[in-house]
Amino acid sequence: MKKVHVLVLKAFIKPFIVTFFIVMFVLLMLFLFKYIDDLIGKGFEWYVILQLLWYASATNVAMALPLSMLLSSIMTFGNLGESYELVAIKAAGISLRKAMMPLIIFVMLFSTGAFFFSDYMLPIANLKMGSLLYDVRQKKADFLITEGVFNNSIPNYSIRAMDKSNDGTLLHNLTIYEHAQGSSGTNVLMAEEGKMYDAPDPNYMILELKNGVRYEEQSGSKVYNPRQLFTRYYFEQTEQRFDMSDFQMKRTDENLFKSHYAMLNLRQLDYYADSIQHYNDSLRTTVIREIIPYYRVYNQYQPFKIENTSPVTFENSTLELIPDDSKTQAVSEASNQVRYIQDVLTLKATTDAEFSTSIRRYLMEYQRKFTLSVVCLVFFSIGAPLGAIIRKGGLGLPVVMAIIFFLIYYVISTLAEKSAREGNIDTTLGMWTAIIVLAPLGVFLTYKAATDSALFDVEQYKTIVKKTWRKIQKPFKRKAR
Repeated sequence: MKKVHVLVLKAFIKPFIVTFFIVMFVLLMLFLFKYIDDLIGKGFEWYVILQLLWYASATNVAMALPLSMLLSSIMTFGNLGESYELVAIKAAGISLRKAMMPLIIFVMLFSTGAFFFSDYMLPIANLKMGSLLYDVRQKKADFLITEGVFNNSIPNYSIRAMDKSNDGTLLHNLTIYEHAQGSSGTNVLMAEEGKMYDAPDPNYMILELKNGVRYEEQSGSKVYNPRQLFTRYYFEQTEQRFDMSDFQMKRTDENLFKSHYAMLNLRQLDYYADSIQHYNDSLRTTVIREIIPYYRVYNQYQPFKIENTSPVTFENSTLELIPDDSKTQAVSEASNQVRYIQDVLTLKATTDAEFSTSIRRYLMEYQRKFTLSVVCLVFFSIGAPLGAIIRKGGLGLPVVMAIIFFLIYYVISTLAEKSAREGNIDTTLGMWTAIIVLAPLGVFLTYKAATDSALFDVEQYKTIVKKTWRKIQKPFKRKAR
């Protein structure tokens, strides 16, 4: 038994590690394709890109783990079945359940570790990646001069160079328009040559200009000298200093992102959901108190006394109680009150919907901590018996079967989560729908594998169809006789 257990464990662990890194690589490539426009041309250091990929790989574990678990379990038992090792194990009197028991325990422990990872490590990874990705997307592209084209990247300046050196530091036939505050926008600087280099302060760049002229036009005093003042300077060499602080990557305080639902653990999710729920309930109670004074019927235009205790009655509307010369004013004031009530209710309804959506997000993320662990168990219960039934190893049929089942899970999960976010179904049901649908399939496949059922044997199905067709034809043949 020990040799069988060691055989099964070794046969599973190696494919699991390989498939996990393959799936992780594919997901990282998808991540790069998604944000490639935000990374190219911004001059990031190599460690920034590496750091971003490291955090992205940690956040992709939630998708890579179930898929690699499904694929590796199909490959493992498909290889064992294809090489007749499962037949040898069963011939030795060892049932499939007993042979798989250590592997089942290993998968259960692994799923428990996945739960702790999703509760403790995943929120931190989401926080680090979210804040870093925000800063990466906010950073401006590097200042690059294209020949013959005005560059407006530097605030308040438009720069054009008709020619430049191969390294881009030496520019020829420069034209610089200055749009600084307080200027008329007509300040122009022209030079035959310019050389760019960094200042000692990394937030500034210096452009050393040679053989040029500077034109400045300023408005005179509105009282004493209202004429335009035009100035022209010739120079052989001068320096123009540009503020490049907007091109530097600035790190945002991570505390600004900590309240996001994907960056919280179970305790924090429960706290935020409960706090928002209490606050939203308190807002709902204030709505009635705010609009109830406007739901009243009164007569301020013609006071009268009620001589008896019977209620005031009228045939058509309350306008009967108001004099004709005051009806227009009464209708106008009533319309204003109705509009006010509508505005209040619309504002409160929008606020209530936003808070309700936030609450559902927190509750869904709370359930996601558990679904990651359970879906690993469900995929193993599907993949292991499925591999034993199809008896095909390698990366051919197992990959196809794994993709099919994972797509089924992904589609069901996506649709159910969308309905839960919109409030059409309960958040708990929305997060567990895909597992509820696939769990019976895992039980069914496990039963079929334990009873040596040829579930994918085409010849067996042909035989069943032929027998069924013969039974259907018998009554008709007897009547024909």
